[in-house]
Amino acid sequence: MTKKARKILIVEDEKFLLEMYQSCFEKAGYLVLAASNGKKGIILAQQEKPDLIILDILMPEVDGYEVMSKLKRDEQTKEIPILILSNLSQTDEINRGLKLGANDYIVKTDLTPTELLARIEKIIK
Repeated sequence: MTKKARKILIVEDEKFLLEMYQSCFEKAGYLVLAASNGKKGIILAQQEKPDLIILDILMPEVDGYEVMSKLKRDEQTKEIPILILSNLSQTDEINRGLKLGANDYIVKTDLTPTELLARIEKIIK
């Protein structure tokens, strides 16, 4: 019997970062879904029901806070863990993300992709 791959949705508008994280997580055995903006992220989350969502805050069209608010109000997606990965490092931004329901908030410059992978594995055990 084969183990089902865990699904991670990355919602990130910076193409380089999106591809870097996608590659890292796929090498670790995860099935990775990618959305380049918040609108696409909401649709993919609702369709695919990933095991974890990695969410940027500053994005065009729909920002990460709005994405999280919509997903947490939706019965089908409200239980999906969300890890915010953002350049915003101010305490009020971090508190806002956690208050909206994020399981963790990580400043992009604080962790390497490998360290981020370790944090992800703790959340989706």
